[in-house]
Amino acid sequence: MEPLEALLEVLTPLTRLGRPALAAVDGRCGSGKSTLSELAARRLHCPLFHMDDFFLPPARKTPARLAQPGGNVDWERVRDQVLAPLSRGEPARFSPYRCHTGAYGPPVSLSPAPLVLVEGVYALHPALRDFYRLRIFLEAPWPVRRARLLDRGGPELLARFQGEWVPLEDRYFQACRVRDCCQLVLSGQ
Repeated sequence: MEPLEALLEVLTPLTRLGRPALAAVDGRCGSGKSTLSELAARRLHCPLFHMDDFFLPPARKTPARLAQPGGNVDWERVRDQVLAPLSRGEPARFSPYRCHTGAYGPPVSLSPAPLVLVEGVYALHPALRDFYRLRIFLEAPWPVRRARLLDRGGPELLARFQGEWVPLEDRYFQACRVRDCCQLVLSGQ
């Protein structure tokens, strides 16, 4: 079964629960999380949040914070401004952090929906896991991921991924046993 069909098969019943359901798609950089999640969100007409909107600003990237597995993301804001309110049937309100400008973007507000998807590395941080009705891990072999990262940003961005972000992600995936907490593992190949 294709990854999108497999994902839709498990997500579709959540849209009919009659109460807010949250689902997370986590996995290594370049595995296809954003693409797969955007396709599923379009097909299911549900909102999609991106963990990239919650990376830490440089001032908060202290050695102590980055030493924590999953410390590269502002999981506190994700929890307090998105997941907790939506799980209670209340609107989510947050300002996305824009890494390329180093500033927060305009505020975003979203009413609760039957199903909300959250995608990105760190979506299944241990402090966030219990909010999700469904936890999905997307994997792809390094050559596929490397080619996608190279296409995304060229050799300079690939080098930055390899030197900075991949080691942080690897520590998070290993220490937090992210794949093991998921009900569904898909191939993004």
